Amino acid sequence: MNRRNFIKNGAVASVISTLGVGTANALNNNQNIANDYRFNDDFDLNEVTITQLQTMMQTGKTNAKALTKMYLKRIDKIDKNGPKLNAIIELNPDALAIAAALDIERKAGKVRGPMHGIPVLIKDNINTADKMQTTAGSLALAGNIASEDAFIIKKLRAAGAVILGKTNLSEWANFRSTRSCSGWSSRGGQTKNPYILDRSPSGSSAGSGTAVSANLCTIAIGTETNGSIIAPSSYNGLVGFKPTVGLLSRSGIIPISATQDTAGPMARTVTDAAILLSALTGIDTEDEVTKTSAGKTYPDYTQFLKTDSLKGKKIGVEKSFLNGHEGVVGLYKTAIEKLKELGAQVIEIELQKEMRAINASVLQPEFKAGVNAYLAKANAKVKTLSDVIAFNKANEATAMPYFKQETLEASDKAPDLDSTTYKEALAKVNSSKKIINDLMEKNQLDAIVGTSFGIPSLIDLFNGDYSGGFYFASPAAMAGFPHITVPMGFINELPVGLSIMASAYQEPVVLSFAYAFEQATKHRKAPKFLKTSNFSSGI
Repeated sequence: MNRRNFIKNGAVASVISTLGVGTANALNNNQNIANDYRFNDDFDLNEVTITQLQTMMQTGKTNAKALTKMYLKRIDKIDKNGPKLNAIIELNPDALAIAAALDIERKAGKVRGPMHGIPVLIKDNINTADKMQTTAGSLALAGNIASEDAFIIKKLRAAGAVILGKTNLSEWANFRSTRSCSGWSSRGGQTKNPYILDRSPSGSSAGSGTAVSANLCTIAIGTETNGSIIAPSSYNGLVGFKPTVGLLSRSGIIPISATQDTAGPMARTVTDAAILLSALTGIDTEDEVTKTSAGKTYPDYTQFLKTDSLKGKKIGVEKSFLNGHEGVVGLYKTAIEKLKELGAQVIEIELQKEMRAINASVLQPEFKAGVNAYLAKANAKVKTLSDVIAFNKANEATAMPYFKQETLEASDKAPDLDSTTYKEALAKVNSSKKIINDLMEKNQLDAIVGTSFGIPSLIDLFNGDYSGGFYFASPAAMAGFPHITVPMGFINELPVGLSIMASAYQEPVVLSFAYAFEQATKHRKAPKFLKTSNFSSGI
């Protein structure tokens, strides 16, 4: 199969730079910038979309089983060998059988929808009632085979998707240590960024981000409490969508926060993200918050994707991101000008300053309560958070070789959910909804934009993560509001994302605005698997 027969756009684009073509060419020719892995990436399905795959299957050019085989071969070549991205923690031994059964359905005239036969990867904190484990990357949970699918996995299977396997993640969804390294887990090891391999994939949905970006699957599911979809999507040059808390069920997902947790799509295009989102919504009796989505969901979110959606709209631009790293600021300013070109009215706002006034966290008390409830019903050997802590101490050489578990320990000592301390913290966090809504109402805003994250940092297992600022995940995370990141450009081959957020259940708004920006800019490009970076001035 020749990819030129069915993919219109090439997988590798030229360097994107706000400094002009001449500078971009100079960067490309500068051997000190990055050492090329020299990996010949001729995969037939590079950058292919869900719609393209459906057309191929409908016309008989391929089928779900053939696609699944291709992705499994790709994973072996790219993830386990070659660049060794280490994005996949476990493969589904039933993937080919599932795909073959879906092909039989298609031949019989039954196509369940746009996800029928599409290969998907799932973050390893989401229950799948099959032969795969659900461990949050923790050796303490090794052997945990779920008795029941998570609600969103039931929806995914019903939609006809092929679950290829589970992705690696920052252990315990990056809620184990204050100096953890994103993308590392004791069970899965360190995930790499496919653009430059010594750079962080961010997290906690590191494996999902790397896998989609490196074309190890068509699309993936991540989870977020505070940036765990947005940050790795930005670092991996993806579209990442964190929906309103309540749009997607959390039952069967290893929890951090009942207030802030949600799953969401990680994709190479806004359209693919909207297609997957459409398949996952629904009210779940096991997750009370989903009742708030009644009458606010849509069976097909792609209906809102229009290139002229920004015309006449008023957008708030986060002012604090107009200062900082000159390359990132340059991309941000260029993106703002593009929003204006697309018909939006833009005004500067200071949401980050408003949100800094909220100095409270509900995460540790909710984590303790949620994890204890999950483990009590799980098929893991550990049954409480205290058991997890004890396991890690007893197996320190393998479970904690680089950083420890002070976040787990603090959570185990956190106040209960009926305590005054927790209730006061929850009230402060809930005030974020009013802050954002008041700001939007006062300025008559349709959405707020900012830089999703800065330039991907170096992987540092001993000192943990660092960043150069520009982090815009917290406002939408605390408020439980929808938030999407879309590629905004590149700094020396490393991607940076643009964030768009709005009020609760405004998924159509943020998706439509992201689509208009995406179609007008086309910043997404496939990674080159550069081996390392030697920046004389640093990033």
